[in-house]
Amino acid sequence: MKETGGAGTVLNLGAIRNKLRFRPSPPQVMTFGFIFLILAGAQLLSRPISYQEHLEVPFLDALFMSASAVCVTGLTVLDTGNHLSLFGQIVILVLAQTGGLGFMTMATLFALLFRKRISFRERLVLQESINHASTEGVVRMIRKVLLYALVIELTGAILLSGYFMLEMPTGQALYFGVFHSISFFNNAGFDLFTQIPDRAGSLLHYVEDPFVNIVSMLLIFFGGIGFLVISELVTYPKNRKLSLHSKVVLSVTGILTVVGAIVIFALEFSNPNTLQPLSAGGKVFGASFQSITARSAGLVTIDPVELREVTQFFIVLLMFIGAGPGSTGGGIRVTTFAILVGAIIAMIRGRNDVVLFRYRISKNQIHQAIMFTMIAFVIICLGTMLLSITESGSFLAILFEATSAYCTVGMSSGLSSNLTDAGKVIMIVLMFVGRLGPVTLAFALNTRSKKELFRYPEGKITIG
Repeated sequence: MKETGGAGTVLNLGAIRNKLRFRPSPPQVMTFGFIFLILAGAQLLSRPISYQEHLEVPFLDALFMSASAVCVTGLTVLDTGNHLSLFGQIVILVLAQTGGLGFMTMATLFALLFRKRISFRERLVLQESINHASTEGVVRMIRKVLLYALVIELTGAILLSGYFMLEMPTGQALYFGVFHSISFFNNAGFDLFTQIPDRAGSLLHYVEDPFVNIVSMLLIFFGGIGFLVISELVTYPKNRKLSLHSKVVLSVTGILTVVGAIVIFALEFSNPNTLQPLSAGGKVFGASFQSITARSAGLVTIDPVELREVTQFFIVLLMFIGAGPGSTGGGIRVTTFAILVGAIIAMIRGRNDVVLFRYRISKNQIHQAIMFTMIAFVIICLGTMLLSITESGSFLAILFEATSAYCTVGMSSGLSSNLTDAGKVIMIVLMFVGRLGPVTLAFALNTRSKKELFRYPEGKITIG
């Protein structure tokens, strides 16, 4: 009997240990990983070595800059070019690269370099981080992600560095080329152009420059469509096949870019503070760049503050839609927008099925699209209301800033540089939730998932 009791005690202790052992789910790993990155970045950015001499920076400002970099947003409370030292700028760049590709992708890079085996649990986290369909082939996909990112960023760095050599010393041109290529591809929105005397920030100086416009827009485009789409574009000449996902992302991205450019061109054509003084080519580049950057990157060639209010509101809509899934951009995603539009068209035509490119979309995905959109809408509304209490500014400017933060865009109405401490905290939360995704965050906070044991009877209510 004693032996039996002893064995039972051992079994009970083993069961207790299993219960006490914390095994984070993939959403929890992602959540804690992003929090760790932001806090680690804030610690580095709060050190005197990260700033120019005689500049004291509160920890909250360092936390804001770190969150903006990790969440690849680009909103700043400090001038990246003038306030940060070389060390601080490199910290921002590393955080943006890690946040853009995903910290699990970067961790996998080191695991592959040291020939470490990737466990099944780690594959689950990788699947979650890059929105892959399954764990099968996820490590192979990560290798492609790293390769594509390296090739695109290196190409962008070479092109930009060569061009910048025409107007600055070689060393500075090389650094500017590398920094801005990584920033643009990851849709981070950070820039260093204020280091140049009498030069405005972002790409305001290059509004009519075809080379910088085209290279920057291509970097933003590839960063915003997602690595799955890039992978299929690379293999398309060989197999002549694109998945439904890639077709939707490419077509909707193209339509939104063209329509957005036309609308911005029409609204700002006669605005003396934006497009009117520019040449015909400058007007086209100005409208096109604002259209493509509004959905993910945050870089500008035209000051958003000078835009007409109707144009600012239209850009809010573009920011809300965002970029492609599994990309470095944010928003509700172009695929979600496509499903919502498809559902509206199907309802107007009296059809039961939502069909895109001759494929029927499942009811579950339609419900998810509605859920993602409503959650994003509610969070942005709540953030706007809170910022309206803590900050002084027009309602449209506050809505613009809140949407830019949650959708990790980085375009600013001028509010971020004058935020109160409470406003900075609200913006940090908006950036974090927007980058991680509210659904992922909800799964991370929900430690126990219970299976429904029964269903309620179906009811009917009047709609419309």
